[in-house]
Amino acid sequence: MRTKVQKWGNSLALRIPKVYADEIRIEANASIDMTMKDGALIITPVVENQSALEKLLAGVTEENIHHEWDTGPAEGEELW
Repeated sequence: MRTKVQKWGNSLALRIPKVYADEIRIEANASIDMTMKDGALIITPVVENQSALEKLLAGVTEENIHHEWDTGPAEGEELW
């Protein structure tokens, strides 16, 4: 597929056709890595692990949750 490079401020912009964006699973405002190899520009999506916390919390149950524990009274000027 052939397309054109356009000027965007002091930079150049390249539109990514939807069929390619769908294939590499990127959408508007996605983070990408750009590298050069043998004179070719390579665009690779950055896979951000946004659901890491959700995955960790999904494994918490009543049987394995840590409970509060007492460390004793305050030892100085702390306001608890």
